Amino acid sequence: MIELVKSNDLVLISFIEALLKDASIAFYTADTHMSVLEGSIGILPRRILVEDASHRRAQRLLVDAELAAFGKNDRLHLLPQ
Repeated sequence: MIELVKSNDLVLISFIEALLKDASIAFYTADTHMSVLEGSIGILPRRILVEDASHRRAQRLLVDAELAAFGKNDRLHLLPQ
């Protein structure tokens, strides 16, 4: 699996999960339970991973959703424009 997104923004993570689900792209959200260790203050980012075969399609989905403008502190693995 390849990392598609790494972010502390739970709204962004939720939105991307919904986009991937609607597009029938299999994904896994890693580090969702790390808040137990950090005391639920949101300092540890969550990661969305997709299968290697779906990575370019998932990147295209994020570009089409114009997510490149969001999250300067987030790591969004997008296709070059």
